[in-house]
Amino acid sequence: MRVEIWGDVVCPWCYIGTARFEKALTGFAHRDQVEVTHRSFELDPARDKTHVEPVHKMLADKFGPQGPGMDRQAATTAAGEGLAYRTDRQVGSTLDAHRLLHLAKAHGLQHQLLNLLFEANFAHARTIFTPDALLGLALAAGLDADEARRVLDDPDAYLNAVRADEREAARLGATGVPFFLIDHRYALSGGRPAEAFAQALHTAWTQRPPTGTARPRGRRPGQ
Repeated sequence: MRVEIWGDVVCPWCYIGTARFEKALTGFAHRDQVEVTHRSFELDPARDKTHVEPVHKMLADKFGPQGPGMDRQAATTAAGEGLAYRTDRQVGSTLDAHRLLHLAKAHGLQHQLLNLLFEANFAHARTIFTPDALLGLALAAGLDADEARRVLDDPDAYLNAVRADEREAARLGATGVPFFLIDHRYALSGGRPAEAFAQALHTAWTQRPPTGTARPRGRRPGQ
């Protein structure tokens, strides 16, 4: 059974929602038969790579005076899940991080790199918006330094893969993240409780088509 998760590495609810999903997956009896793939979704695809700013400023500019309070609320929710969460972090373009995640996927290291990106950004408020920072995280995840550097130096490397993920999200009707697609049929959005993910996994498993049965293609979940 396949689970696809669209998200951004600077998205608080992707950080929280992914942790809740993983908690549900840990308790799922058939977890060894579940393939999890993380797909790209930029919250701010138009952001210039040189434009890095404090999160509280971005939120205030976007949502007004209540913006920073939204992040403090997310911090409280994260703490309830046992997740470290810094509100003094920065925000910048995540395109290079997504391109690097596709390289990691090709080597079976996507999950490791994503967790390191989440930890650096949310738990430690370390930058993930420079080539040097991303290269260090790539090495920590187990990627080859020269290969990771080549991807970071080439703005076209894995760019088509990132854009394809984002087009697929739009086709499925995902206007925000996190967005979870289970077994090509069941969609959930937002930072749902772990119990909701557990129920969705159970339902998808019990109602999956028999082996060898062709699954309809090109339809949105629920159609």
